Amino acid sequence: MGSANGDRELFKDKDDFVAQYREACETFFAKKYDELSQQERFCVLAGLIANKSRNLKVDSHKDDKEVYYFSLEFLLGPLLDNYLLNFGIRAIVKAGCAELGTTLEDLVAQEVDPGLGNGGLGRLAACFLDSMAALGINGNGNGMRYRYGLFRQEIEGGRQVEKMDNWLEHGFPWETRKSEAAVLVQFGGHVVRHEEGGRFWFTQEGGDLIKAVPYDVPIVGYGAKTVNNLRLWSAEPAAEDFDLDAFNAGNYAKAVKFRSDAEAISQILYPNDSGEHGRLLRLKQEYLFVSAGLQTILRSFENKYGPDKWADFGKHVSIHTNDTHPAMCGPELMRILVDDKRVDFDLAFKIAHETISYTNHTVMPEALEKWPIGIFRELLPRTYMFIEEIDRRYREGFPHDVEGWQEKLANTAILWDGQVRMANLSVIFSHSVNGVSALHTGILEAQTLHDFYALEPEKFNNKTNGISHRRFLGNANPSYSRLICDVIGEGWLRDANELAQLGRYEDDPSFLEEFEKAKAWDKRRLADYIRRTSGVELDCAMVFDVQVKRFHAYKRQLLNVFKILDVYNRILSDPSFDPRPTAFIFSGKAAQSYSFAKEVIRLINSVAEAVNGDARVNDKIRVAFVPNFAVSSAQLIYPAAEISEQISWAGSEASGTSNMKLMMNGAITLGTYDGANVEICDLVGEENIKIFGLRTEEVDALRAGGTYWAWDLYNRDRERLGRVIDELTDGTLAHLSGNFESIRDELMVNNDHDLVLADFYTYVSAWEELVGAYGDRRGWNRAAVHNTARSGYFSSDRTIREYAADIWHIES
Repeated sequence: MGSANGDRELFKDKDDFVAQYREACETFFAKKYDELSQQERFCVLAGLIANKSRNLKVDSHKDDKEVYYFSLEFLLGPLLDNYLLNFGIRAIVKAGCAELGTTLEDLVAQEVDPGLGNGGLGRLAACFLDSMAALGINGNGNGMRYRYGLFRQEIEGGRQVEKMDNWLEHGFPWETRKSEAAVLVQFGGHVVRHEEGGRFWFTQEGGDLIKAVPYDVPIVGYGAKTVNNLRLWSAEPAAEDFDLDAFNAGNYAKAVKFRSDAEAISQILYPNDSGEHGRLLRLKQEYLFVSAGLQTILRSFENKYGPDKWADFGKHVSIHTNDTHPAMCGPELMRILVDDKRVDFDLAFKIAHETISYTNHTVMPEALEKWPIGIFRELLPRTYMFIEEIDRRYREGFPHDVEGWQEKLANTAILWDGQVRMANLSVIFSHSVNGVSALHTGILEAQTLHDFYALEPEKFNNKTNGISHRRFLGNANPSYSRLICDVIGEGWLRDANELAQLGRYEDDPSFLEEFEKAKAWDKRRLADYIRRTSGVELDCAMVFDVQVKRFHAYKRQLLNVFKILDVYNRILSDPSFDPRPTAFIFSGKAAQSYSFAKEVIRLINSVAEAVNGDARVNDKIRVAFVPNFAVSSAQLIYPAAEISEQISWAGSEASGTSNMKLMMNGAITLGTYDGANVEICDLVGEENIKIFGLRTEEVDALRAGGTYWAWDLYNRDRERLGRVIDELTDGTLAHLSGNFESIRDELMVNNDHDLVLADFYTYVSAWEELVGAYGDRRGWNRAAVHNTARSGYFSSDRTIREYAADIWHIES
């Protein structure tokens, strides 16, 4: 793939790159290139590109409206290869590295995944930053700089074991510490009322002061026309308070307790919130990155426009909140405007409302974030006062002429039942509320946030999620990307809609043959990675059936395991059963305190141990769990996948984005009619996707009817479904690490909330039909290419254009 950087070239040619790279080696490490380790060579190369990115940033924008994207997660993934693509210099750098005696691929492999996010929420935020820069939007991220990532997942005895993710061990060459831009954030204390000359105001006194220090990461857009910024906040003590007496007495922990308490706020993503200390730390994280980010934005605005232009704030700034973690943006913005800038209370609310917008990511009311009022008020006393006053005004102004207004008020008030309800806080303070797929938004409007929707339908809109096609096809799948560029050119890297031109090649025998070669190369690459990381040998002639995502009951990895066990049992008991040989590949993490999800991971590894060790079935099925799922491993898995498992129960998944990434790489979706699967089905046609199971309205009817009984399904078929359930506790799978009573209880005692048994037969039948079609290689490859050709819609560029036009009111 050629140059994309136009007149903003970083290197004139290969020789210029080599000369600059050698010079940078001596500048960074005071050693010659040949004396450096591969890790050091990577750091120099990344630092060289990062420095050039920062130099370009100053003239990226003029007076555009600024968008600030607030998210507690930014799952960036490795940046070097992506930025080389965006700058259009990958070929130059690759050739230069070869001349120096190494390969670019080896250097790229040295980069670790930044531990700044976990799942789809964080990856979506990263894709959005990429697209804003690519489209020339002045869009900047605001998040937390975690010292350690969520955790590094290892598998011991089949179990997930959480190890420290020390992702900053070798530094992060893309970041720049901005000490001069640090701000103070206050926790605790008490509020004092002041009055003078008929005017009164409040101050928050006492408590703990934390210094929030920003680290800036350049976000390079495709073509390098725009370089935006991601600001990440680290918590430090506001003042040194070293306890010399404690140190001299040998109590070293007490001597530096002031520092460790402050730094704990930004130590780790999602501290275990099963206890009060973890929950309090999470609330501190949410407030710190909100308050620090807003202080910076207001300071920048005041420097640019002056101290008397606050009424115009919303014309120049948009603040977008990704889920409810940044829900305090509204009241905190008001607090700073009223207390520090002396803005009138009503005007401050008007400014907040026209500036802030909110994306919801869940349809489940029980999953909406809430905080006990007592904890919230004690930690954030002044910010809570703004929440309480806005809630009072909301209740006072609630229309009483609406039928059932008392219940509707109870559903929509911010403060209720002793809790601060963060979703309600987000909706009330925002001028726009959006879901992330057509189905999801419909459920928000009809159920989850229905009472809000009934009051202000104009506030609600849909913005179907998207992904960075440049990373997840352009970077992740070099073999397929080269093939695409050969036949339709490189324009699709800028405009994903150009992938539609592949439709002309869906029936081209030579193109389909080359596609199959590319897929075979991807499968070999993944199989080699799986052998190295999990010890499982995969036969690349098998169908690669993939389910990779965060582990959660509603995503139903358990249903997939049941299918595998059923296939395994039938191969052993029925000589006439001859399924298409398949490799089942799983990857994903379970939250540290999520016992059920961790048990499902253990079950997968126990099934893998049984299946892979049984010579009677090894030519038909194999199972692999890829540990420590991250963006880097995802970029190996997505290109190699042939079946994309998207099997959440209908009405539970907001959107999903792995479904888009897998579709784009030519995998066929096997899924329920849920989330963005609905839009995939509409785009590719029912003949190029395999849909199964209950629809949303059927799920609702089943739950409402109260007639679903898991034991009925168990008793109806003891030979297949009953046998699988029995194998959870009869010792069949206990060899590795014991039986699975808790999973069986979830199904049979708690009556199968996630409808695993209800969808079991249609799911297994759909899988058999899908793998049965694999033998028609031309037909399968045609459907795979068709999926890629229709995937341009799911580029995050399209999503961001819609956000820009409909919510932020700016031109891209």
